[in-house]
Amino acid sequence: MKECSCKNRSTAVKKDNVGKIFQEAMNAGDGILRLIPNWVPRNFMHPGKRIKLAPTDWYALGIHRGGIDERWFGSTTEAANDNRADDEGLSYVKFNGEKFLLRDAVAEGKNAVVGESIWKKYQRWPIYSKFFDNAGPICHHMHQMEKDAKLVGQEGKPEAYYYPPQLNAAENHFDYTFMGLEPGTTKADVRKCLEDWNKGDNGILDLSKAYRLKRGTGWVVPAGVLHAPGSLCTYEPQWGSDVFGMFQSLVEGREVPWDLLVKDVPKDKHKDLDFIVEMLDWDKNVDPFFKNSNYVEPIIDKNQSGDGYWDKWITYGKIDGKQLFSAKELTVLPGVKFTLKDPGASSWIFVQGHGKVGKLEVDTPTMIHYGEEPNDEIYVTAEAAQKGFVIENTGSDPLVALRYFGPDVHKEVPNIGDYKKCDCQCKK
Repeated sequence: MKECSCKNRSTAVKKDNVGKIFQEAMNAGDGILRLIPNWVPRNFMHPGKRIKLAPTDWYALGIHRGGIDERWFGSTTEAANDNRADDEGLSYVKFNGEKFLLRDAVAEGKNAVVGESIWKKYQRWPIYSKFFDNAGPICHHMHQMEKDAKLVGQEGKPEAYYYPPQLNAAENHFDYTFMGLEPGTTKADVRKCLEDWNKGDNGILDLSKAYRLKRGTGWVVPAGVLHAPGSLCTYEPQWGSDVFGMFQSLVEGREVPWDLLVKDVPKDKHKDLDFIVEMLDWDKNVDPFFKNSNYVEPIIDKNQSGDGYWDKWITYGKIDGKQLFSAKELTVLPGVKFTLKDPGASSWIFVQGHGKVGKLEVDTPTMIHYGEEPNDEIYVTAEAAQKGFVIENTGSDPLVALRYFGPDVHKEVPNIGDYKKCDCQCKK
């Protein structure tokens, strides 16, 4: 029988009482907060089994809720799932046997937690990231643009992908992702696929192109762009929204209900095929240079790298001229210790090694039971990031962390395609 991990769980603190413990946690960690795993099930997915969740716990919330194939990081965004728990998708901070929502910590700390410009403009932490880990491909779908998401009281959602080598020893069933539409595709072609929804395979993939996924690389996917993610485990920085519309009627022989196409469509438009097609960003979907416009490879940030450590940009570029989010992969060799400064807040997940970040011990567990609280995830507040903090690798393996940043944090980021100008050091 599996040992119950309930005894290891922190006790939740009510929102009204967060102020005191939040300040204690900030003081104890010098502005660095420890986060608890935030597992999210999807009832239309099959778990890929590579995000370290124990095999006994892939269906920890019940088979009716679906398998757990996502873990969200630094999230103040609720998961848009049927039959969801009230806090599903929301990250918790833990301190001294208690826990409180990161969302409440942001409300308490404001500028100190997310940064002055982000708090002033958004009044929240407006992005998050996740591990997405599916056994096979998922539906060709899109996330609504801002103009369409607003119609249902939501926000648009651009996103980005990175395929961390540490979590991708196995490729699973289909390590290709269909993206966009073939140049020359017409809106009438897509409309016909929607008309054929109940005839079986509606043929939407016949209008698209699949790209082979490569470990250690990634993509930027603007809102309104169709994509059918493949089966590599993916790190996904994205805007803080959970809107989507599925455009494919069958996936690996499994039916996709029409409800998942129109989940975030105004009710009076659920059968309006022209309206649904117009939700696509047409120019971006049929871009004849789609890969050149959206594919990224890591670029070493030489200003943040030194003897025995290097910091790589893994998500970068602008979407419609805006720096909405970015991400880096930090590697620290055994025995190396240095001080890191960032221009703004960031959310971290460690994927390899053991060490210290400021006062906090960090390590990467081999397996995590649902409800357990390992030391592999932190949130570095804007206050701590700008002050600087010491990172030390105290283990025998490289210490590797993925971290993402909010909008307009960096004075500049690389542009899509800049990896082609890189020297060989970017490949290490």
